[in-house]
Amino acid sequence: MRISTTIFLTDETITPVRLARELESRGFAGLYLPEHTHIPVSRETPYPAGGPLPREYGRTLDPFVALGQAAAVTDRLGLGTGITLVAQHDPIVLAKQIATLDHLSGGRFTFGVGYGWNREEAADHGVDWSSRRAVTDDRLALMRALWASGPTAYEGRYGYSVRASEAWPKPAGGAPRTLVGGAAGPRLFERIAAAADGWLPIGGRGLTTALPALRTAWERAGRDPKALHVVPYAVHPNPGKLAHYEELGCEEVVLQLPPAGEAEVLRALDAYAAHL
Repeated sequence: MRISTTIFLTDETITPVRLARELESRGFAGLYLPEHTHIPVSRETPYPAGGPLPREYGRTLDPFVALGQAAAVTDRLGLGTGITLVAQHDPIVLAKQIATLDHLSGGRFTFGVGYGWNREEAADHGVDWSSRRAVTDDRLALMRALWASGPTAYEGRYGYSVRASEAWPKPAGGAPRTLVGGAAGPRLFERIAAAADGWLPIGGRGLTTALPALRTAWERAGRDPKALHVVPYAVHPNPGKLAHYEELGCEEVVLQLPPAGEAEVLRALDAYAAHL
């Protein structure tokens, strides 16, 4: 099982360049980065994990800029978002960013997609909260049209369409691997089966009961059972937990690093290296 990592990189933490080099030299499989453009201080949305919102949420680096730095100083390290808030982006621009990163890194990008939890942040981007999932699906379809091998038009339903266009570079292997985050449930699993490559379950809890339902939705959509990717995300590891994921057929797990300075992050990597 491949062992990747995620971290809230900020202006106060270890740098993307230093972390990427250390990850690759130690044999870790990948680096996934989260996204928040800003956190309104007047927000009413509760932090999903409970309690005060941690400081790093409002200081997060742009994931695509940081992953570009990581790509430039590594050769094998996987690069991913965990997750991109697609509804908050212009999909034409986002498709170009992703295609460029995947092209320049030699096909190392994984596109982690999410629907968001912070209503105030989304509202500042003009996102209608009740339709954000449908907006995300619509924008993903538009992006796939731009990544297609030939000029392909897409008529969107939520404010964005694209004419048949020349849009280069293309992602190195066609559309990048796309994993969707979110809580287990039939609506999410139907979306994954229709238009993604797999699931990013946050924390990895409840997989034993959730996976049969996801696999049923996947096969009902006519997808190859062997092609489903389930990647437990932001996991705090122990040997029993990782062995359980492997028994369930997970080929990759993403471990949570602390949003800290270089010394603390490297100590965490030393501890996690025991699982490689």
